[in-house]
Amino acid sequence: MTSATATFPSSLDPSFPGPPSKILQLLELRALGEFGVSLALLPLLSRAPSGDGHSVLVLPGLVASDASTRPLRSYLADRGYDVHGWGLGRNLGLRPGIESKMKARLREIHRTSGRKVSIVGWSLGGVFAREIAGAVPDAVRSVITLGSPIRGNPRSTNAWRIYELASGQSVDDPKLRLPRAAMPPAPTTSIYSRTDGIVAWQCSVEMPTYNSESIEVMGSHCGLGVNASVWYAVADRLAQPEGRWQPFARSGLRRWVFPDPTRRD
Repeated sequence: MTSATATFPSSLDPSFPGPPSKILQLLELRALGEFGVSLALLPLLSRAPSGDGHSVLVLPGLVASDASTRPLRSYLADRGYDVHGWGLGRNLGLRPGIESKMKARLREIHRTSGRKVSIVGWSLGGVFAREIAGAVPDAVRSVITLGSPIRGNPRSTNAWRIYELASGQSVDDPKLRLPRAAMPPAPTTSIYSRTDGIVAWQCSVEMPTYNSESIEVMGSHCGLGVNASVWYAVADRLAQPEGRWQPFARSGLRRWVFPDPTRRD
């Protein structure tokens, strides 16, 4: 992210949908219930693949802080990872100095641990995760985004007005545009929900490549960080041996939890 870099992807393709409906917005209230389900399922979630101790940096969404990612970080720490919050207070968008601070945070974790770092970003935090992974590729092992608007139109979200208020920037400012849909060089996973009430789900679908994928879950946007299926998917992705990334497999019982990505609406 340079002075000409973006908080949102550049494509203003009119074929992209408008923001999620009012009904889906109201359904965001289920986030509390999702957290309760995750707590109840902890005995089962403890069977997710264990980690190898490498560091994981978790970035919060718009106007959120490390407090919002504490449940996810606690779960990942329990799976054996060296987990870090971003330590920069509330995420108020691409404010002056935030780019250099995120890079410095990533480099410090990388230097201290002596190993590459995985980055997990929720919503806007996922957009940032992709950007700093591209800027400091030698420090990054993998990138996982949760309901992040990684492509399409920034107005395909119900958060663009909040972004403008929080950051003091217009989403139409050319200085906030990426020249292309940046793909991190590290293995990348986008986790999304078709019933997301904040970000149009189509904007969170990753372009498939040899080391990128999308995983659909059932849940709300505000609950992605506390959703049991998300926790499992993140743990599964992080547990892969470095340099031997494979796409997520919907085998066995997983096919009942994770919708088939090849189905048509």
